[in-house]
Amino acid sequence: MADLTTVLEATAALAGVVGLRYAKTHAPRVYWSLVGLPVTLGRFTWTFGTTMDVCGLTVQPSRLRAFMVRNVARREVRPVPPKVRRVRGTSTGLVATLRLPAGLEPSDVATASERLRHAWGVQSVTVAETKPGVVQLRMTGYDVLRRVSLPRRHKPSGSLMVPVALREDGSVFVRDYRKVPHALTLGANQSGKSMYQRNLIAGLAKLPVGLIGIDCKRGVEHSAYAPRLSALATTPEDASQVLDVLIEEMESRFDLLSEHQVSDLWDLPEDVRPVPLVVLVDEVAELFLTAAKKDEERRDRMVMQMVRLGQMARAIGIYLEVCGQRFGSELGKGATMLRAQLTGRVVHRVNDKQTAEMGLNDISSEAVFAATSIPPDRPGVAVAGDASGGWSRIRTPETTPTEAAEICREFADLAPHIPALAPYRPVVAIEPEPADASPLVKPRPVTE
Repeated sequence: MADLTTVLEATAALAGVVGLRYAKTHAPRVYWSLVGLPVTLGRFTWTFGTTMDVCGLTVQPSRLRAFMVRNVARREVRPVPPKVRRVRGTSTGLVATLRLPAGLEPSDVATASERLRHAWGVQSVTVAETKPGVVQLRMTGYDVLRRVSLPRRHKPSGSLMVPVALREDGSVFVRDYRKVPHALTLGANQSGKSMYQRNLIAGLAKLPVGLIGIDCKRGVEHSAYAPRLSALATTPEDASQVLDVLIEEMESRFDLLSEHQVSDLWDLPEDVRPVPLVVLVDEVAELFLTAAKKDEERRDRMVMQMVRLGQMARAIGIYLEVCGQRFGSELGKGATMLRAQLTGRVVHRVNDKQTAEMGLNDISSEAVFAATSIPPDRPGVAVAGDASGGWSRIRTPETTPTEAAEICREFADLAPHIPALAPYRPVVAIEPEPADASPLVKPRPVTE
């Protein structure tokens, strides 16, 4: 009996080890909750003071504190580390709230984040300031960007918020058009730029907004979303005309704001509020590059119209979503001015450092380095930032063109009818009904 008990205990232990190894690879959330979280929490608790000291995140105590420690507590005066306010575990990592002593600032902790990551053996450490003097360390226990799936329970709190990707700290990256009205997405071929746009369109298709596609590659990208589009331009000539119509729509909406004495679309009464419009530009370079001198006038007009939309259209609910492989002053007149209006930036893997600098250099030099470090075997990984200087690594879940097109067909009834854009609304082919196997005329039996 004792031998049988020993065999059962050994078998259970072996099964547990095999199960944990399997969970580490195929169910990292389970492995983190069972093993990673307790180990990391213990390491963080026992080595916090030492780690802060060797990472240069301590300050000399005040004279009063040094006097009390030396003469009352009879202890050696040591540098003061940040004070841990709260520590809590999550399904992807650990979140610690720290109170910074006088002399430290959040940027000091952010600079040391890579050293903290190695010291505590976690995948990544990001730093966010919650209020003056208080920062939050978000530690990720494993690579959440290896297999990306957005939480099903995540529901955006705003009317124009689209969950697009997953951040490296486990939180959801949301494209919020109310806060960041215009954005620029850059990326080389096979970098995941198109997948990011598919996720964005699939999310926008479910919202009460108008989608306007500008795809000068003869519509090879946007034609699949035709049921949900209010307008589609597939040539530079059509794009110029669509932009002219949008400028007229912008001016009429400003007249409506003036009539109601408000300065924002969302301050209008709901019964007179126009539907928001999102302009999706697939390859912005096609709007700038010309093959003949006669096309330069049209090019300059298109660029001027887009700059006007970027400068003023936020207030009347027209938003720009610009994509391209490269976007710099070499494209021509007005490129730099337009890029300055595109607050949001998402940069995938690029072919050269200069392209990453075009998108992220005015945000953070560290973001540029992160973008140039994206490996080619991880399509969909990108660096997202905005004018506030904050940035993070993200990755979009895999969405096929068929899935995105099916969502657009499902929500085709949400596409608003805009009379001025009616001539540019794509024609949707009606799928033929399956032929009936039974003949149309039933045979009559022959009687004698």
